Amino acid sequence: MTQGTTGYALPQIRHRPPAESGVVYTVASGDLRLSANLTCWPTQQKLEADVTTAVESLGRTVRRGHQVDPVKGHGFIDSQRAGIEVFKNIPPDAPLIVVDAVWQYSHHVLAGLRSHHGPVLLVANWAGEFPGLVGMLNLAGSLTKAGIAYSSLWSKDFTDQWALDGLRTWLQTGRLVHDISHVRDLPALAESPETELGQALGRQLQQDKAIIGVFDEGCMGMYNAIIDDELLNPLGIYKERLSQSALVAEMKLVAGTEADAVRAWLDDRGLDFRTGTDEASELTDAQLHSQFKMYIAALRIADDYGLDAVGIQYQQGLKDTVPASDLAEGLLNNVDRPPVLSRDRSRELYAGKPLPHFNEVDEGVAVDSLVTNRIWTAMGLDPATTLHDVRWGEDFDGQFVWVFEISGSVPASHNGGYHRSYSMRQPPMFFPLGGGTLSGVSRPGEIVWSRVFIDGGALHVDLGRGTVLELPAEETERRLKMTTPEWPIMHIVLHGVGRDQLMARHKANHANVVYTPDAETADKALLAKAAMFAELGVQVHLAGLVNIGPSPSPRTPPTAHATHCA
Repeated sequence: MTQGTTGYALPQIRHRPPAESGVVYTVASGDLRLSANLTCWPTQQKLEADVTTAVESLGRTVRRGHQVDPVKGHGFIDSQRAGIEVFKNIPPDAPLIVVDAVWQYSHHVLAGLRSHHGPVLLVANWAGEFPGLVGMLNLAGSLTKAGIAYSSLWSKDFTDQWALDGLRTWLQTGRLVHDISHVRDLPALAESPETELGQALGRQLQQDKAIIGVFDEGCMGMYNAIIDDELLNPLGIYKERLSQSALVAEMKLVAGTEADAVRAWLDDRGLDFRTGTDEASELTDAQLHSQFKMYIAALRIADDYGLDAVGIQYQQGLKDTVPASDLAEGLLNNVDRPPVLSRDRSRELYAGKPLPHFNEVDEGVAVDSLVTNRIWTAMGLDPATTLHDVRWGEDFDGQFVWVFEISGSVPASHNGGYHRSYSMRQPPMFFPLGGGTLSGVSRPGEIVWSRVFIDGGALHVDLGRGTVLELPAEETERRLKMTTPEWPIMHIVLHGVGRDQLMARHKANHANVVYTPDAETADKALLAKAAMFAELGVQVHLAGLVNIGPSPSPRTPPTAHATHCA
């Protein structure tokens, strides 16, 4: 402190170090959970070494912006406070690379990146073992919402020419522009039954309004997943802010016989519970019993508040309190699910329909799920919807097939029913108290995919079409082993969207998916969905080959920064 002319003790303003010519800084945003950071640290070290080698081969020097913590045993930024302290010592004008081989919490580095003025590059390794690509997409969506300029790049090991060319461009210009010519704005819609339906449903939502229940916002630092009321309310959507402690309290009021009835119903439907006796490493009957109580409690609280959709944060708030929320979440999203009665046993709650659940309280998914549920229901379709992580993918039989893989549950109808679904213990490094998934291999069929996001202070949505494939059993097993075998997997081909195009454009770690009976119905439902979003005032974009107006060519000739890299 210094003594000012006023006599008050004034703070001494810190002067951040100046940028040095030819020096590129790196930072590594990580998890909050020590177990995850320790498990993933070797993979992060490998990516950082690969990126360093690539940058140095182009004549620059790499300086890591923070040290490895010998006590913790890793070198991740593992909290918001840690990130703020790290950025105090990074020149604000220096070129900065955020190296991401794992799932990371974007708010760990958001404060530092808001005040960083130099060029920012997000990089991830093209690998499925840990969700580094997912983490990078979440950070990209968060920076887009925050209005922070950035570029992004991905590669298996940063030795391929595509990645080196992209890195060279960024080092020389501070920007890297990818091909996103697959995206176009929604054209004026011709009159049709689907357009009329979507517009009518939009007007109804704005007039009659809907409530989404949010059990604690901000899951795992996902800044992009929080939508302010000022953007939600004009759509007719309002938040009921709930506490996860209330959910746990309600669970304690659920009778054990009620939880047993849920288990019996699922056993009768053929859901395969892969149980053991070791609480630390296996799924147990006690964990499942708790999860069934959560399912019942969530429906009763939703009924109390008249909710139209609900989201449970779980991480971090409940991970040390009760087993995972995923099984309950998957059940809520399915039309055919165990019946739950009101506390006085006089009514079945949300009978014959799903209560849309937006995993990880992703409010972009909440908006999307509400819209989807109303359109699909009005069209007489199965409205079961889910989000997935955009995890990874590889070529198979001449086409690029994505692995969409959410961290715990999908509605059973996406797998072809409960008899084609299974429940495994959640990985201990993320879920210390365990709990079962609602997993399976997504059935083949036609889907509509979408993502609601914030850009420039406004709501946007990307809409596209896709086909879910049934791959050979050995290929499915290989992909599960290369990612997270406990989690549900979808093999999906996106129509008219290249691998690098999706990575360059997508503004979130999650994508919403919903099935239709056939391609013709999918096109009609997508049209209705576009019309409803447009009626609500959301800026609608069509991604890839979408049967609304003129579509882009199936494969845009690659540019210097859009070629498929091996």
